[in-house]
Amino acid sequence: MLEQVKERLESFGYVLKEGDEAILLFSSHKVENTIKNDCHTDMVPDGLRNIAVDMIVGEFLTAKKTFSPDSMAGLDLDYAVKQIQEGDTNMVFATGEGTWTPEQRLNHFLDYLLTHGRSEFSCYRCIKW
Repeated sequence: MLEQVKERLESFGYVLKEGDEAILLFSSHKVENTIKNDCHTDMVPDGLRNIAVDMIVGEFLTAKKTFSPDSMAGLDLDYAVKQIQEGDTNMVFATGEGTWTPEQRLNHFLDYLLTHGRSEFSCYRCIKW
């Protein structure tokens, strides 16, 4: 799954730097544990892998934003996403003359990565005795 996370980060214009591997591993373990605990399973279900990848990217970028904001200079939110529509849910990230500041766009994007798809956890939840 870590290779998918790296590819996803690259698709957003982020180039991995020295020291990022440790943050990626921690973020990966954190997300995997969250999913396993929420679903009461021993492993991340295959149907949640893409959601896990986005959550790991969100955790990683949140850590970078918090502890090393200057290292995120290559992140291109215009390139990353402008609009996402799934079913009746539509999320638009303001661009150009929009009213959102770059930091607000980043915060909304991170929130999307960290929370989108959590409703699907219930499909894989096992009863815990």
